[in-house]
Amino acid sequence: MRDLDRILSVLQEVRRRVVRIGVVLAAIFGFLLFFELKPFRVGVLGATVPLAYPWPNPFYNVAAQMFRLLTAWTLPPNVTLLNVGVGDSIFIQMEIGILVALILGMPWIVHEVGAFLVPALRKNERVLLRQIGIPATVLFALGTVIGLVWLTPFTFRLLFFYVAADGLPLTMGVQNFVTFALLYSIAFGVVFELPVFIYALTRLGVVKAAAWRKHWRGAILGALVFGMIVTPDNSGITMLLIATPMIALYFGGAYFAGRWETRRAERPPPPRAVAGAG
Repeated sequence: MRDLDRILSVLQEVRRRVVRIGVVLAAIFGFLLFFELKPFRVGVLGATVPLAYPWPNPFYNVAAQMFRLLTAWTLPPNVTLLNVGVGDSIFIQMEIGILVALILGMPWIVHEVGAFLVPALRKNERVLLRQIGIPATVLFALGTVIGLVWLTPFTFRLLFFYVAADGLPLTMGVQNFVTFALLYSIAFGVVFELPVFIYALTRLGVVKAAAWRKHWRGAILGALVFGMIVTPDNSGITMLLIATPMIALYFGGAYFAGRWETRRAERPPPPRAVAGAG
């Protein structure tokens, strides 16, 4: 009965954490779909500062505003988006809302997951979790921004060069565009987490640094497979654009993992207590 009570207690704690995460994500998602941001300017010390306030609008909402920004950032100006399906416009707003809610709610998700796991972690694992928390968040944000601002627009321009060379109209379905742009950018953010993952496994003693260097061929193959899975098109160009930085980040993580092992080996052992001292 004690084991059953312990399991039920853990399940109740999981349910409580999941409900808290769901409430926060639902609030963010609802705001993105039922409010718009109306811009206004405020004069401060002789300068105008752009601000915005929320206003109820279930049609031209924050998700729709973000879609227009996404279009302006990533697509070449001569490309026409087509609303192929009747509900495509609704679907893309919901897709943007879900993904943005996950990104904005990620700090809260990490907090709840960490609060659930910390009591079961050893001291060195808690220290490692605190040390890699900020770098992991920064690397994910950096990778996503690079993917959205640079890699995704570059990929679209490159692919539409081939479309123009075939003499075809430069058109794209709106749902395919949103899925490609968001998943491609987020996949790049996930790729940037690879060095942290490698370093953490070595710090925990799960994988030796020599193993990362030994299995570099398998890592390259895995990067190519990952790039093939996460890119929604059939060309090898987008796969290589994901796999190439992933391979570089793999070797970077292996380098820092080996550097940590070397420093730990060079560190002098702690002094032993002498029996009968004092």
